[in-house]
Amino acid sequence: AASGSAVAQLRRRLESELEDIRGAGTWKSERVIASRQGPHLRLTDGGAGILNFCANNYLGLSSHPEVIRAAVEALEKFGAGLSSVRFICGTQSIHKDLEEKIARFHQREDAILYASCFDANAGIFEALLTPEDAVLSDELNHASIIDGIRLCKANKYRYKHMDMQDLEAKLQDAQKHRLRLVATDGAFSMDGDIAPLREICQLAQKYDALVFIDECHATGFLGPNGRGTDELLGVMDKVTIINSTLGKALGGAAGGYTTGPKPLIDLLRQRSRPYLFSNSLPPAVVGCASKALDLLMESNAIAQSMAAKTQRFRSKMTAAGFTISGKDHPICPVMLGDARLASVMAEDMLNRGIYVIGFSYPVVPKGKARIRVQISAVHSDEDIDRCVEAFTEVGRKHGALP
Repeated sequence: AASGSAVAQLRRRLESELEDIRGAGTWKSERVIASRQGPHLRLTDGGAGILNFCANNYLGLSSHPEVIRAAVEALEKFGAGLSSVRFICGTQSIHKDLEEKIARFHQREDAILYASCFDANAGIFEALLTPEDAVLSDELNHASIIDGIRLCKANKYRYKHMDMQDLEAKLQDAQKHRLRLVATDGAFSMDGDIAPLREICQLAQKYDALVFIDECHATGFLGPNGRGTDELLGVMDKVTIINSTLGKALGGAAGGYTTGPKPLIDLLRQRSRPYLFSNSLPPAVVGCASKALDLLMESNAIAQSMAAKTQRFRSKMTAAGFTISGKDHPICPVMLGDARLASVMAEDMLNRGIYVIGFSYPVVPKGKARIRVQISAVHSDEDIDRCVEAFTEVGRKHGALP
């Protein structure tokens, strides 16, 4: 009876919290897709020919025939999975080959694979930093960086978003610590802005600090060869550690990694808990990512294909009267402010055949609700124009435009 009472109490509390979420207009519904990931989707509720503008499929490789073929070949040759962690009996030749390829792509010494970049971020700070050290983190860093930093015992500093004056003040204060690590997203996923890496690296050099960047929303398409923000801004030799994902531009399946100095990678294999206690990446996922990297290293044409399409959307939306956050990034947040407005507009966009999602608290700060649009290399100019037209119609309907 006591146990039943506790369960009933739990149900009441959870139902009350869920009702509060619905009442605030921040409920997150999951739309179910009945087709491959791509610029055009079919939904299970009958929606067909839907234009998809909210996936991280930056290069369109999630359904690229060569990427799919590589996954099938890996599945047939190496099986469905390893049923094990890496150090027991979960390392195959394709894992080592992909790690070598990642290091070569980023022009680093070595790399280590994880089940996700969330795991990579959860594993690095605790393994690397001690109470003698300090970590300095941008206040708008991804949740996985924040959680990873919470797990470590280092002294923690948080600097204002992309504010170099504040970072310098924090670096000056952190001089008393043995090792100083500046941690930042390369490209910030909610706002579509790019970290000032040149200035960060200059400050790191001045105050003898290391630089860590999360490149999940940069790998594959930023920079002349798609190597990321450090290549884009010409500081590849000044960034010490890169964490990134295989689940966005690089095939869209799953997986993440850390790449950097070999002694660091060796240490992570010994001490990083998400690596030591998680199953190996499935062979099909490894096959996808490996082929995606092959395509990028064979030609920079795919990486270069994003800029014009991103500019087309941003300029047309700005001309229509919308405020688009960030600059020159395929993440294009349409800033609306009100959470309910973002949610209602996103639903109306779907009714017009455009799949976008409203973002509100706690994913973004209160009062900063937006619809985050993401441009892909496989969107046509006609797709982009149709999206802008739908936004303009819906924006006028709901008072977001005059």
